[in-house]
Amino acid sequence: MKPTKPTSWFSRFAKKTARASGRPSAFGLAVLVILIWAITGPVFHFSDTWQLVINTSTTIITFLMVFLIQCTQNRDAEAVQVKLDELIRAISGAHNALLDLEELEEDELDKIRAGYGKLAKLARKNLELGQTEAEVDA
Repeated sequence: MKPTKPTSWFSRFAKKTARASGRPSAFGLAVLVILIWAITGPVFHFSDTWQLVINTSTTIITFLMVFLIQCTQNRDAEAVQVKLDELIRAISGAHNALLDLEELEEDELDKIRAGYGKLAKLARKNLELGQTEAEVDA
């Protein structure tokens, strides 16, 4: 299966913007804008309008970036989840009941997590006793 391009204009835009905003050049541009704003302070006598420009600009950019970042985070999390589901499905002996755990309610997830916590505690105890997992499973 070959990768496909997102068909949604928003997905394409969010992906490109998130990629671009995470680059060192984007950080450099942000620093440059702040320096220019700070240098122009004396020219505008540090007026309320001068302060309002940076406050409004940063608020708008931050507000919009929240949605773009959330979009890319959601897509990445879903992709990782599908990959993990495939690994669980493909590994012999893995519990297929663990597929799609993210859809469970919090209390159901807590019960499963507690069960695996007990298994981990037992495995650490056996390790302290010098036993390997292969010896315990046998």
